Amino acid sequence: MSTMKAAVIHEAGGPEVLKLETLPIPTPQNGEVLIRVKAFGLNRSELFTRQGLSPDVPFPRVLGIEAVGLVESAPGNEFQHGDIVATAMGGMGRQFNGSYAEYTCVPATQVQLIKTQLPWETLGAIPEMLQTSWGSLFKALSLEKGERLLIRGGTTSVGLAAAAIAKNHGAFVMATTRNPDRGPLLRASGVDQVFIDTGSIADQVREVCPRGVDKVLELIGTTTLKDSLRCARQRGTVCMTGMVGNKWSFDEFSPMDAIPSTVNLTTYDGGPQEFMMTPLEDLVEQIAAGTLHVQVGKVFHLDEIVEAHRVMEENKAGGKIVVLT
Repeated sequence: MSTMKAAVIHEAGGPEVLKLETLPIPTPQNGEVLIRVKAFGLNRSELFTRQGLSPDVPFPRVLGIEAVGLVESAPGNEFQHGDIVATAMGGMGRQFNGSYAEYTCVPATQVQLIKTQLPWETLGAIPEMLQTSWGSLFKALSLEKGERLLIRGGTTSVGLAAAAIAKNHGAFVMATTRNPDRGPLLRASGVDQVFIDTGSIADQVREVCPRGVDKVLELIGTTTLKDSLRCARQRGTVCMTGMVGNKWSFDEFSPMDAIPSTVNLTTYDGGPQEFMMTPLEDLVEQIAAGTLHVQVGKVFHLDEIVEAHRVMEENKAGGKIVVLT
């Protein structure tokens, strides 16, 4: 077999611009790995690219910034045929064709070997989600045991994963949702305190933590960032990682007014190096042991990619969306 199925985008637009086509299977060069894709998670950056909000991504393109699957070929012998691997970032689905396909070819330097018997629908949820949540918590926020963490946008896939990881680490976890019905979902992922987000929650947070929380993981973005900064204690840290609020910048931003005195503001945007530093094997073992909860929202197949994108755009998944090939 020399061809594969792939979802190709030729122009920006709604979910329907993703077209299932037949393409040649890529040929890996030395230093590259050809992966037979078994599953991949959907990410909002792919939604933005599909909508035409990533001007540096040329079309036509096969989207997909992460994948799990089996090694088909590695000319440099970095991996063996049949190895279970995960990959993410590094231009995948942006500068070169990504994971919305039966095969993808990526640099060996952004591939992690995973020894596991977890099902593909679980593995497909983890590469980017765990890289982002783990990196935000420990590289950007330096989360310590016993600290009070607030996750703004708690029902996002990264928010749910971050809650589970932080709870395992010994933090007291607080999280927000706009929907009161999502409280049980948050608590199942380790959240101790749920706040109903009206757009302004600083007063609610201060009722529970009068001096403010130690760390804030901001996953909604600029629409709530100023309020999240008001939730942090003096010398506390706020990390902006997500932009599910779909607003990229402030209309007006005065740092002296927006950032409370002595509160730290940082960001996290993990690339391939950060992905390779993420202890995926250890986290996968925790998932298999039942000590780390990963919330898979909905599972689709590759020929259902249009519907999968529609569900992502409408925020109806209730966890990470995974696509099986």
